[in-house]
Amino acid sequence: MHATHMERRDRRFGWMLSAPGLLLLGAVVLFPIVWAGLTSFFDYTLLMPGYDSFVGIGNYRMAAGQGEFLHSAWITLLFVVAVVAIQFVIGMVVALALNDARRGKSVYYLILLCPLLINPVVVGLMWRMILHPTLGIVNWLLGTVGIAPVNWLGAPDMAFWTVVLVDIWHQVSFMVVLLLAGLSALPTEPYEAARCDGATAFQRFWHITLPLMRPVIIVTLLIRMIFAIKTYDIIYIMTRGGPGVATDLISYFIYRRAFVSLDLGQACAMAVMLLVVIAGMTAMLWRAMRQVGE
Repeated sequence: MHATHMERRDRRFGWMLSAPGLLLLGAVVLFPIVWAGLTSFFDYTLLMPGYDSFVGIGNYRMAAGQGEFLHSAWITLLFVVAVVAIQFVIGMVVALALNDARRGKSVYYLILLCPLLINPVVVGLMWRMILHPTLGIVNWLLGTVGIAPVNWLGAPDMAFWTVVLVDIWHQVSFMVVLLLAGLSALPTEPYEAARCDGATAFQRFWHITLPLMRPVIIVTLLIRMIFAIKTYDIIYIMTRGGPGVATDLISYFIYRRAFVSLDLGQACAMAVMLLVVIAGMTAMLWRAMRQVGE
C-alpha cells in the first residue's frame, strides 16, 4: 500500500512538472488542427476571409473530384513508393555490409550521416546548382565523355526521377542507421547453427535475417513513408512542382491552393485529408513499435 501511494504521488508530481510544457505543446499543435478543420467547412478565401459561407463537406467533395488534386495524389504515391523502395534496397545492402565490417565503422557512419545532417533547403539549392543545364558539374562531366547535356529539371519525366534520386541521396542514410541498429541486435546463435548446417549467405539472409528483422523493417518503412508523404522543401526549391505538374506533390499542391489560389477553405480540406492518411499510418507505426517492444 505504501509503495502504491508513493508511486501515485510520484506520478502526480511528474504530471505537475510536465503540465506547463504539455499545455503549451497542446495549444501549439491542437490550435492549427482545430482551425484547419473548422475552416475546411467554409468558403474561406484570403480575399474574403470569414466564416459566413458554410459549405459543409463541399470542399472535401470538390477536392476528391478535382483532377489536379487526384493527379497530385497519384504523383505523391509514385514518389513515396519509389523513394521508399529504392532506399530500402540500398539501405539493407549497406547495413548488411557495415554489420560485417570489422574496421572503420566510425568513418563509415560519419560519411553516411553527412547528407542526412544537411538541411533540405540546402540540399535543394545544392543539387539545383549541380544539375544546372549549362553551369552544373554533372552536365560538364557528361560533356567530357561526349554526352549531350541533360535538362534534369526541365523535362517532366526526367524532373520527377531527378527529385526521387535527390531525396534518396539525402535520406538513405536514415534507412541505413535504423536497419543497422536492427541487425546489430539480432542473436548470433541461429547464424552459427545455419553455418554448421551448410547454409549459404543468401539462405541465412532469407530464412533468418528477414524473418527476425520483420518488425524493424515494418517500423522503418512506415517512418520513411510518413516523411516521404510530407515532402515539401526539396520540391519548392528545385522544381516548384514543375515542369508543368510533373513534381507537384500533395504538400506543395496544398501550399499553392492556399497561398497562390488563395482558397484557404479547399486547402484546409485537403490538409485534413492528408492528416487523416498520416494519422492512420502513425497508428500503424505505433502498433508496430509496440510489437517490436514485446
